[in-house]
Amino acid sequence: MREKIKRKAKEMASNPNTKKALLSMKPEKNFWGISGVVIFLILPEIIAYIWGADITLYANRELLVAESFLDKQYFEMLIMLFEDGMSYINLLIGIVLFIWLFF
Repeated sequence: MREKIKRKAKEMASNPNTKKALLSMKPEKNFWGISGVVIFLILPEIIAYIWGADITLYANRELLVAESFLDKQYFEMLIMLFEDGMSYINLLIGIVLFIWLFF
């Protein structure tokens, strides 16, 4: 079974379509590539780590007095996003993409 998996992995690594897809996923070395990785992957996790508990507390308080359906949905989404703190997977993906950006 292991040999089969290794063989398939080598086939995928040597496949030109895989290489082309991998190169198309690589962020560009310009302002938009760098800021995209930082703004969309790294910065939200830092915010969740530093202010996650405060944002969740605020959303819970506002959810109690929210009157409209959209307000309730908004505060429920805030609670869902920040109640667990930061996502180490997203942070790891952001750091890997940021490092890959310069190679």
